Amino acid sequence: MSFLKSLNISGSGLTSQRLRMDVISENIANIDTTRTENGGPYRRKMVVLSSTSGFKNMLIKNLNDYEAGGVEVTEITEDQSEFKLVYDPEHPDADENGYVSMPNVDSLKETVDMMEAYRAYQANVTALNTTKQMAVKALEIGR
Repeated sequence: MSFLKSLNISGSGLTSQRLRMDVISENIANIDTTRTENGGPYRRKMVVLSSTSGFKNMLIKNLNDYEAGGVEVTEITEDQSEFKLVYDPEHPDADENGYVSMPNVDSLKETVDMMEAYRAYQANVTALNTTKQMAVKALEIGR
C-alpha cells in the first residue's frame, strides 16, 4: 500500500469522525427542544459509516491484490425510538393531561458516543502522523 493511499484512508476517517462528532453535538444541543419545524420534539440523529472498499470486494479479489479503502458516511438517520414523557402541566407544549414529549436524546449515550468518536479521531491522527514520519525517514535514507 502506498503512502498516499494510507494518508487518504486516515483522512477519510478523520472526516467521518468529525461529522459524527458534529451530529452528536447537535443532539446534545437539542436535548430539551420540544418543538421543531416538523412540529414535534427533536429526534436523535445517528451517523451510519461504511467502508469505501467493501468486504464483498475483499472476498472476490485475491487477498494479496486487495487495496484497502477508507470510510465514508453513508447516511444520517433519525432514531425512531419513543419520546420521553415528562409531567409538566405549565409547559407550553404540554398535552391535555399535562405531559410533554421530550426528545429521545440520552446525555449518557451521547457522551459515550462522543468519547468513541474522539478516540477514533485520535487513532486516525496517530496513523496519519506515523505515515508522515515513515515518509520522512524514507526520504532521509535517500540522502
